[in-house]
Amino acid sequence: MTAIEPRSADGRATADATLVSDSGSSGSRKPFGAVVRDYVALTKPRIIELLLVTTFPVMFLADRGVPSVWLILATLVGGSFSAGSANSLNCYLDRDIDRLMHRTEGRPLATGAISPRAGLIFGVVLGVISVLWLGLLVNWLSAALSFGAIVLYVGFYTLLLKRRTSQNIVWGGIAGCMPTLIGWSAVTNSLSWSAVVLFLVVFFWTPPHYWPLSMRFRDDYANAGVPMLPVVAEDIAVAKQIVAYTWVTVLVTLALVPVGDMGLIYTVISLVAGAVFLREAHLLLRRARAGASYKVLKPMRLFHYSISYLTLVFVGVAIDPLVHLVF
Repeated sequence: MTAIEPRSADGRATADATLVSDSGSSGSRKPFGAVVRDYVALTKPRIIELLLVTTFPVMFLADRGVPSVWLILATLVGGSFSAGSANSLNCYLDRDIDRLMHRTEGRPLATGAISPRAGLIFGVVLGVISVLWLGLLVNWLSAALSFGAIVLYVGFYTLLLKRRTSQNIVWGGIAGCMPTLIGWSAVTNSLSWSAVVLFLVVFFWTPPHYWPLSMRFRDDYANAGVPMLPVVAEDIAVAKQIVAYTWVTVLVTLALVPVGDMGLIYTVISLVAGAVFLREAHLLLRRARAGASYKVLKPMRLFHYSISYLTLVFVGVAIDPLVHLVF
């Protein structure tokens, strides 16, 4: 297999002489447990957890009850392999800029704990396993969607958008929406408008989730030459876009009520969680208009709540059909 060349922040190929040796070739072998931890870290497990939050509940809604335990496990394992593949390949391609950013400088490929060649092979193998796993144990529609998610994240976001446009995470975020479709198709072997609405919930949620994080690590991205919106725009402009996307997110979340025939549980959760989400977004805009410093701006407050919001909404997605069964 021909290795993809590492790129500089402006997209040009660079030499990677410092990270060309395979893991353990420095003369002393690392303990097996440490090697396993390095490869697990390469898959970005915290991101995988968030992706599974949008897969698991959708299966309950698609089934209008409780899917088989085997189907749930097979789908979640296959989805984890798929996300792990995409994240590993992302780390491979971004290892040059990861070394320039404080937030990512400890990643295994950035530190040399894993060699570029080993990281690339690991990511590709995980991707192949994920497609075969889902195709053979779930269905081939889910496998195709899984493959599409990998291609979108690695090819569309990492290679094409990330270093070229401030709207990178808007369109690149499509890959992060795919677990909703995978969860639905795993149960029904088809897609529906409910699945599309849930896809759009995650799509519009991504900017108000990620841009506050980018505000926090603005200097990191600037140092690496990555044009995240907070790097190229003033805080007020960023906060205005965050507010706009938050409103659309909440409205699309509520659109699932008529489209998916959702009940009181989901509706109440979406309204309450959405109201808090909107409040936090508007508070960020207010602080930005006041010219607040980073410590006063508190973008991470919105970042952390955005995770809670998405989790609560999808908990509602899972619980609502179960309540319908009982009552």
